[in-house]
Amino acid sequence: MLEETEPTRKCYSNLIQQSDFLESFLDEYGARENRTWSAFTEYIASIRNLVISGFYTKHLMDRYPYYRLHDTEEERDYFFSSGREFLNFLNRSIVNLYKEAIRTAEANGMKITSEAIDPDQFLEIEVNKQLPKDVVDDLVKESEDRVIELFEKMGNVAQVIDEMDLKPTRDPEGLRALIPHVLDEKKARYLMNLVHSIQSEFDTYIKNTSMEQRHKNLKDFRGYISLPLHLLEIAVWLCHFFERHEDEIRHSECKRKISILVDKTELLSHIVNYVFERCLFYIREGHKLSREILKSFVKTVRYELAIPEPLGFHARPSTYISLIVRKHDTDVFLIVDGEKYNARSVMSLLQAGGAIADKGYHSVIFEGDQRVLDDIRILSQHNYCEEQNIPDTLSYLRDLHKTSP
Repeated sequence: MLEETEPTRKCYSNLIQQSDFLESFLDEYGARENRTWSAFTEYIASIRNLVISGFYTKHLMDRYPYYRLHDTEEERDYFFSSGREFLNFLNRSIVNLYKEAIRTAEANGMKITSEAIDPDQFLEIEVNKQLPKDVVDDLVKESEDRVIELFEKMGNVAQVIDEMDLKPTRDPEGLRALIPHVLDEKKARYLMNLVHSIQSEFDTYIKNTSMEQRHKNLKDFRGYISLPLHLLEIAVWLCHFFERHEDEIRHSECKRKISILVDKTELLSHIVNYVFERCLFYIREGHKLSREILKSFVKTVRYELAIPEPLGFHARPSTYISLIVRKHDTDVFLIVDGEKYNARSVMSLLQAGGAIADKGYHSVIFEGDQRVLDDIRILSQHNYCEEQNIPDTLSYLRDLHKTSP
């Protein structure tokens, strides 16, 4: 059936259930440790891995319009064209494995029924119209701080993935250098759990609340969580397949056959150049969107804070202030005699420091997002760490300071 028409989610779902049932049945009899049936069991397990990946991919393509993504037409076309190529690869590989499983089963004396499967059993249920969205807002204790924290978690995930430095490549040797050395099942599962926790928190505290209604883009942000989550689920299953069923980590005649039936280089290319690349793209886009939404949450305040003693705003305190502002990615200004200096820039703060020294001031005004100014006030209370260690409440400064140019 996979050869005759494009499979539906219902078809993939049925294959998942059947392969899962058969794999469990074989495990009950210890087939993996049996010389006669171990290869057949490996083929069934491999089929299950790829079918699950196919189900999630088809789900993403079917549900794409409901994710409310801000894609350009070019980005949308790329998502679908690459997705179809990926599905075609999975379907070919599943059919190859299925045929080899049948040959192995028949060689072992298993009788295979010749009854045809009725394709009508796997017709997709067409969704032409959605039900009215008339659910009453859930009574959830809202907190803008919780939303801000959720946005920060999304940014942290983007940073973790960026630091992996997993760049698209078509070179076979380059692909083998990335998987499993940079991305493996364990790493993919770790990232999946991080994104899943963000989605769970969103659904618990934001979805169907008046806050979501007030900030319209919050509904759009949900799509930038859900789509990468499913892509990471695909990455988990494919990395597991590669490490468990195909990679040179395990040697056997069965593994050799699987490597022929499922092209290894093509598999790795789809993981790196489609699954993971699109995952990173949408997480980055979601982080950008969160920055835009965050502007509507900003509470602009003014704090009068002491200047660093005894040298004023020289390089060290200016660097710490700049790192705090850049960490929160918002605008903060140091104001001297009505003139605003950009607190994101070390050079601007040094310039302000010169003006402050000329005037002999002992305190200055900071203006901006209250969250940022609260951290700068803590820094001020510790004399900008001139002679003290960075306080635990600003522990992120230690890492930022190490990596700053």
